[in-house]
Amino acid sequence: MTTQLLEGLSETVRAALAEDIGSGDITAELIPAEKTATAQIISRDQGILCGTLWANEVFHQIDPAVTLEWHKHDGDSININDAILTAHGKARSLLTAERSVLNFLQTLSSVASSARKIADRVKHTRVKILDTRKTIPGLRRAQKFAVLTGGCFNHRIGLYDAYLIKENHINACGSIGNAINTARKHHEGKPVEVEVETIEQLNEALAAHADIVMLDNFTLPMLSEAVAVNGGKIRLEASGGYDLDSVVAVAETGVDYISIGSITKHIQATDFSMLFD
Repeated sequence: MTTQLLEGLSETVRAALAEDIGSGDITAELIPAEKTATAQIISRDQGILCGTLWANEVFHQIDPAVTLEWHKHDGDSININDAILTAHGKARSLLTAERSVLNFLQTLSSVASSARKIADRVKHTRVKILDTRKTIPGLRRAQKFAVLTGGCFNHRIGLYDAYLIKENHINACGSIGNAINTARKHHEGKPVEVEVETIEQLNEALAAHADIVMLDNFTLPMLSEAVAVNGGKIRLEASGGYDLDSVVAVAETGVDYISIGSITKHIQATDFSMLFD
């Protein structure tokens, strides 16, 4: 999965640089072209570091001659005033790279930090916390990489690699059973997950041999009942706007997965600064 999430990394960085630099960094042109400098990236927050691969690519695309020494690595805990990176090269190159490097680090470290907090809350259970498709456009694979870095897990990447049959799909197909059977015929081997809102629908999904059932907005007693009805036959995923305060009780019902969109969408950027010697 990790290799798949790194596909397109260069293109993602190229798009970010095109957005930021455009026809050229006119402010950096104030500095003599031959002037060199050393800069450090410093953490201004606590959290989990993520995004070094994207930062490396930013520097590489702007100026392959820039040398980088990472003092912290993806997955490491960081604290206020920690030195994260020392970079040396042409001053123009460092300044042009600065904002894009910090943007990737602040966003992906925020996701990794969010994931770690939630993962730590439920580590006494066997549940796996999943992300969702509620990501920043253009940064889905990067954010999902950050989720893994923080200790949580990935749901499907997009609409193409797994089925998630919801209410409107079921209505259009006529029933849960019809939707699941049609899915098996169209793309054999793709995981088939179906969303249900009642125990009766759960039984329909079980009878149709779904791979995973998403229990949508079930109460805690309903989740416990669903686990008992299922009896370990298939995997159960709880979904319903859970957060740090509610996730523990859900995990303790015995479900296999909990999907939490806030890991990637309710994030506050981790603060970093680049300082020149």
